[in-house]
Amino acid sequence: MTIAAQSVTTATSRKGQITGWHVLIGVVAFFVLIIAVDVVFMVLAYRTFSGQVASNPYEAGLAFNKTLAQREREAALGWGASVETESAGAVVVRVRDRAGRPLDRLSVTGSLARPATEVGKQVLDFKPLGDGRYRATAKLDGAWDLRATARDAQNAFELEARLVSQ
Repeated sequence: MTIAAQSVTTATSRKGQITGWHVLIGVVAFFVLIIAVDVVFMVLAYRTFSGQVASNPYEAGLAFNKTLAQREREAALGWGASVETESAGAVVVRVRDRAGRPLDRLSVTGSLARPATEVGKQVLDFKPLGDGRYRATAKLDGAWDLRATARDAQNAFELEARLVSQ
């Protein structure tokens, strides 16, 4: 007697199943995407900020004692200043003495610079308005760092302020 055995294989559908190749491709695609985004961010960051904080860091370090002495003279002088911006594109500096009286007859000069770059630096020419106020026209769009100096015959007072406008 002969028995014939037949094996019947049913074709199972592999459609819709996750295999090792799918996992490998997914992991590789994930890391390629992360690396690509990081590269884009690094390129954008490098283009907008060179990494240089001061244009002359060595010289600024050497002159630091002079800066400290100037700050001590300013503190002994007792002058104070406030800054206002006008919608017409102007910066107004008000300078007062220790007693709060306005200081007129000063020579006020200054500059506006962007916080992170030297591009677009503006030199300001302040004109006296009276009552200790001095006005200079400027283009005020975005963030600016104001550095101004008020001088009379014997004294100098330095002012630094961050200006932000819309």
